[in-house]
Amino acid sequence: YDFLFHIQVLSLGADVLPEYKLQTPRINKFTILHYSPFKAVWDWLILLLVIYTAIFTPYSAAFLLNDREEQKRRECGYSCSPLNVVDLIVDIMFIIDILINFRTTYVNQNEEVVSDPAKIAIHYFKGWFLIDMVAAIPFDLLIFGSGSDETTTLIGLLKTARLLRLVRVARKLDRYSEYGAAVLMLLMCIFALIAHWLACIWYAIGNVERPYLTDKIGWLDSLGQQIGKRYNDSDSSSGPSIKDKYVTALYFTFSSLTSVGFGNVSPNTNSEKIFSICVMLIGSLMYASIFGNVSAIIQRLYSGTARYHMQMLRVKEFIRFHQIPNPLRQRLEEYFQHAWTYTNGIDMNMV
Repeated sequence: YDFLFHIQVLSLGADVLPEYKLQTPRINKFTILHYSPFKAVWDWLILLLVIYTAIFTPYSAAFLLNDREEQKRRECGYSCSPLNVVDLIVDIMFIIDILINFRTTYVNQNEEVVSDPAKIAIHYFKGWFLIDMVAAIPFDLLIFGSGSDETTTLIGLLKTARLLRLVRVARKLDRYSEYGAAVLMLLMCIFALIAHWLACIWYAIGNVERPYLTDKIGWLDSLGQQIGKRYNDSDSSSGPSIKDKYVTALYFTFSSLTSVGFGNVSPNTNSEKIFSICVMLIGSLMYASIFGNVSAIIQRLYSGTARYHMQMLRVKEFIRFHQIPNPLRQRLEEYFQHAWTYTNGIDMNMV
């Protein structure tokens, strides 16, 4: 019986698999199947580049573009700054990804693989082309030769358009939503990533308004006084280092998002207070979302144990109601435990 059951399960493959995976599609030359091994590896590579972009693009736009040492590195070209080389490689890979998407098949509403280049191009134009195109514009090349701080800051803000690719990544990660551990890890990563973004904005606010403050009450001046690295307007290299500023900004956003708020890093100006209010609101929403998902994951993990105890309780009530003698009662309980271990509580008749 078990052998026949396994044969029946294996024979379900033709009914369960999508129809386009059971037939050999007719594809044109230089056309890539969307479920081919090459496309899977390429998508994972693009995912890693998007994660790199999500981390380093806001950090570069907030901390590095206005830093004097970093500006000197950028002026001498790609040989002095490894970060410029990596950004150029990312831009090139994103452009190549656009070309690959123009040659990648897709499945239409009739569950048919479309391999016609014209239809693929139209489908891509109607879908993700605009987002991919904006994210692939090499804004770094525009920095060279533009010496003004306003142009540098504008290009740094335009580079954050790369983050639009995170929308595609979020849709691809939905397939892992059924795994509790994966969802929990993903939520923690999202929490840390949002804290990183807010830390970059927190520093940008303090850095932009610091030259216009007469009393020097911003959080950057307070940090300089605490660690003994005060700002000197006549010396552009004075003040806390980039490491001190980033770690302090990240510490503030984490403490605000988690509602801890030790108070050693506090907002003093109106802009900093308004931003802190926004961070608190974001933190409350994230708290509710993360804890709601965590409770659902824990409940899902212990649902099997709860069903086992419920079924075992019914077996004991059955034994007590029918006054089954002790030897037979022990055999019934052992049989139930063995059957549960074998089937993991799955009713094979219902399946």
